[in-house]
Amino acid sequence: MVFSNKLFQFILIALVASIPLGCFANNAGIVTAQEAQNTESVSTENKLLSKEEKAEADRKAFVKHHLLDSHDFTLFSYGKDEEHQSHFGFSLPIILWDNGIHVFSSSKFEHGEAVVESNGNFYKINHHDGRIYKTNSNGEFQENEKGHVTNDMPIDFSITKSVLMILVVGALMFLLFVGLGKSYKKNGSIAKGAGRFFEPIILYIRDEIAIPNIGEKHYKKYMSFLLTIFFFIWFLNMFGLTPLGVNITGNLAVTASLAILTYLITTFTAKKDYWKHIFWMPGVPVPMKFVLAPIELLGTIIKPFSLTIRLYANMLAGHVVLMTLIALMYKFNSPIGSPLSFMLAFVLSLLEVLVALLQAYIFTMLAALYFGSASEEHHHEEAH
Repeated sequence: MVFSNKLFQFILIALVASIPLGCFANNAGIVTAQEAQNTESVSTENKLLSKEEKAEADRKAFVKHHLLDSHDFTLFSYGKDEEHQSHFGFSLPIILWDNGIHVFSSSKFEHGEAVVESNGNFYKINHHDGRIYKTNSNGEFQENEKGHVTNDMPIDFSITKSVLMILVVGALMFLLFVGLGKSYKKNGSIAKGAGRFFEPIILYIRDEIAIPNIGEKHYKKYMSFLLTIFFFIWFLNMFGLTPLGVNITGNLAVTASLAILTYLITTFTAKKDYWKHIFWMPGVPVPMKFVLAPIELLGTIIKPFSLTIRLYANMLAGHVVLMTLIALMYKFNSPIGSPLSFMLAFVLSLLEVLVALLQAYIFTMLAALYFGSASEEHHHEEAH
């Protein structure tokens, strides 16, 4: 027999609504077997609802935890009870400036649950944004009407998870390319080992990106930066796809720093013709020069902003979608939904591997274009 959803909901509501009536009809403290069964079913439903809500909150926290930076490096956690979970990883140094320097281990925070006392001041990590705030001895946060924490924040120089991975990638690149340079000297300009894989990429960046966009006369002084920025972004993107849970290029501060470096190099290495074409363009009527000069100057500022947002938005969006699909595997918990989510996550992971390389290529290509426009030697015969 098949019951419609509306009929089932009506019966369930009627049963729930009849509970108070049955209680009033009986003597105090006496409940019939049917009423007890109904009461038990309602309480079970509430418990299931609370578990679902809790699971949904856990999934959102899982995605958010992957995107945010942290003051410790936790690889994974195990244990059913959240209050007694065991975390596998290692702590990182906390370095704060608050009327003096405060240095201690992040393990004192106990994964954000404890308040740390240092030289008479109390600090605690806020779970919502992962930042360290100055609190009282009870670790209480003060919030405004919009729910934002208003506690004082010390200047944080801590070695966070993202900073650690940046140092690791920097050390890896240094060792890799120093070894590649030594192998060139020892083997008569022939790469050995891992250099055989990276040599074609380096030649591609030189022959297909640097020389066509900058020119053979000036490309050499920019090659070190172009190679560094390409491999730096590529390696960081690839580490972001590992189970280590790092999302460095999805951090706006990191992408903005890379874009600002590109802007500073463009600005301080630009020739006079570059600035002349911005403030006093040849071959343009004088009244139009006053109109176009502010627009051209604004364009130089928009360039690093576009570099920042392009890399940040693409990598952040990929991580959000990928983590959401992984979380859906646990939400569906069915023979059809979970494998489907797994397959979608697997295909997206393969696509993210391509995107990781593509974003490094695009950033390097645009940087080369900016360097080329700054170092270009213009000829003004056509202006006469």
